[in-house]
Amino acid sequence: MLSRILIANRGEIALRIIRACHELGIEAVAVYSEADRDAPYLQLAEEAVCIGPPDCAGSYLNIPRIISAAEVTDAEAIHPGYGFLAENVEFAQICRDCGITFIGPTVEAMRLLGDKVRARDLAREAKVPIVPGSDGAVEDEADARKLANKIGYPVMVKAAAGGGGRGMRVAHNDISLRSALGAAHSEAQAAFGNGTVYLEKFIVEPRHVEVQVMADNDGNALHFYERDCSIQRRHQKMIEESPCPVLDEDDRDKLAEAALRLIRQANYVNAATVEFILDKDKKYYFIEANTRIQVEHPVTEMVTGHDLIKWQLKIASGHAIKIRQKKIKHHGVAIECRITAEDPAKNFTPSPGTITKYIPPGGPGVRVDTHVYQGCTISTNYDSMIAKVIVHQRTRTEAIATMRRALREFIIEPIKTNIPACLEILSHNLFVKSKIDTGFVERSL
Repeated sequence: MLSRILIANRGEIALRIIRACHELGIEAVAVYSEADRDAPYLQLAEEAVCIGPPDCAGSYLNIPRIISAAEVTDAEAIHPGYGFLAENVEFAQICRDCGITFIGPTVEAMRLLGDKVRARDLAREAKVPIVPGSDGAVEDEADARKLANKIGYPVMVKAAAGGGGRGMRVAHNDISLRSALGAAHSEAQAAFGNGTVYLEKFIVEPRHVEVQVMADNDGNALHFYERDCSIQRRHQKMIEESPCPVLDEDDRDKLAEAALRLIRQANYVNAATVEFILDKDKKYYFIEANTRIQVEHPVTEMVTGHDLIKWQLKIASGHAIKIRQKKIKHHGVAIECRITAEDPAKNFTPSPGTITKYIPPGGPGVRVDTHVYQGCTISTNYDSMIAKVIVHQRTRTEAIATMRRALREFIIEPIKTNIPACLEILSHNLFVKSKIDTGFVERSL
């Protein structure tokens, strides 16, 4: 087992990893920016190192400073969490060159799956259905227009690198395709330093369903079932649940096996999420793979009883997966709401400030993952997510009722949060009946 790791992240996920480390007897090193200097979770780490100013470029995205912090604290490995450098191939390569274990996939697998164009090619090889689209990057407007007319509008212009909804635009005709190409290219270049884009057929009213997988260095791979992440706003997930309420056991098995075929084809190691969209006939198409742990991983933990962060740490330590797939069972229903410091009444504008009153929910079946506390200041320097509320119950109806109750209990003042919007979604007749798709939030709120 690894003896000491550095966590190249902040907030809720840093605290989550620290706790997993300590339960496995691993020492944790935390890094922090000057804005996070007073974060209580830093006290739980064996050592904490300041890596720079509040802005991300000077701290959490500063690779030389993070590597230096690992070297001066004798950390054997680095866990990147999610966001920041988690899917940065250059960072993973530098860790390898410095003799530091990167807790995640190999550099080669990241290159294969991290680039969406190459990932589509790999999916074809693994006989995993993909959305009709370009065979590779779109080189110019003429080629894009020709392809769009061949596969039929509407089409989606997507960035080959990155994720999180950036570099994505929908085009409904030749005229809107021109602006979509320019906007997606510019946004992708600014966000990821790579403006390459490709084209996909835009599936009308799809569901977003993803499969959690884990693989070791010996070629063993397991799935931990699926999550339905269709409740999104501007391609950013808001509410996730497991299982997907519209899949039967046969559909579920086929989806999971497709995800495992892709992972094996990539010779993948550690945690990954293979993402699909489902059309109205429940036909599934691969869209991308996330080569890291996901924000919504607690949903899977609640329904399977497996600690995914511990799995990551064990695999990075060289442990082989010895459990068989049939031993991983799915129990009940879990739902997660991402709580963000945003004001729904003002088009979800950021709501920074100091929290003067903080009372989290509790009770049977309720879990809250957060790093915030009464007296902490929410900064505009970082992502607006400040907490995750996860519930687990026997049925979906019970899980929805528990989540509503938990959100009504949750007090965070005086800043505004998206809790009212989450409650509105959870109470919507179409959500209750699970008649939703990725455009539900835009149409309904």
